[in-house]
Amino acid sequence: MLDISQLIRDHQSVIESLAALRPQIELIANRMAACIQCGGKLLWMGNGGSAADCQHLSAELVGRFVHERRAWSSIALTTDTSILTAVANDYSFDKIFARQVEALCMPEDLVIGISTSGNSRNVVCGLRAAKEIGAFVVALTGSDGGAISKIADASVIIPSCVVARIQEAHILIGHIWCEFIEEFLSEQEKHVQTVRKCC
Repeated sequence: MLDISQLIRDHQSVIESLAALRPQIELIANRMAACIQCGGKLLWMGNGGSAADCQHLSAELVGRFVHERRAWSSIALTTDTSILTAVANDYSFDKIFARQVEALCMPEDLVIGISTSGNSRNVVCGLRAAKEIGAFVVALTGSDGGAISKIADASVIIPSCVVARIQEAHILIGHIWCEFIEEFLSEQEKHVQTVRKCC
C-alpha cells in the first residue's frame, strides 16, 4: 500500500534542502528583476509538467502574483501550437524553442529552461540559442543538473532524482522568484513616484 506519510516526509526533506540553495535562488531573482526593470523580458521553456510551470509562472508576472501593479514582459515558449507543430514538422522537435528564441530573444532578456533531468534536447538547444544571442541563461533542474546546467549562467539544481519531488520544488522556487520580483519592482516604482513628487 502507498505510504502517503512517507511521500509527505520525502517532500518535506526536499523542500528543506532548498535553504542551502538560497544564494543561487536569490542571484537569479535579482537578475530577473533587473532584466524587467531595464526593459528586457523573461522567456520560459520546458516540456510536460515543466511546460505547465513555464505557463503558470509567466502568467503570474503578466497578470499579478500578490499585488496590484503593471504587467511585466514574460513569455512561455510552450503555448503557441502553430509554432510548436510547424517547427517540429519542418525542422525537428529539438528546435521548437531554439527557433522561437531566434525570433524573440534579445541580449537584454533572460531565458529560463526548466527540465527535471536537465537533458531535454529541445531545452538544451533553446538555451544554446539564447547564449549565442547574449541573453542571461538560467537552468532550473534536478538530479546532477544535466546538460542545461553546464550551458546556463546560473542554475538551481534540486537535490533529488524523483521527478515529482523535483517539480514540487520547482514551483516553490518559481513562486519565490515571482514574489521577489513583485516586491523589488513595486518598491522601485514607488521610489520613482516619490522622487517625481518631490521634484
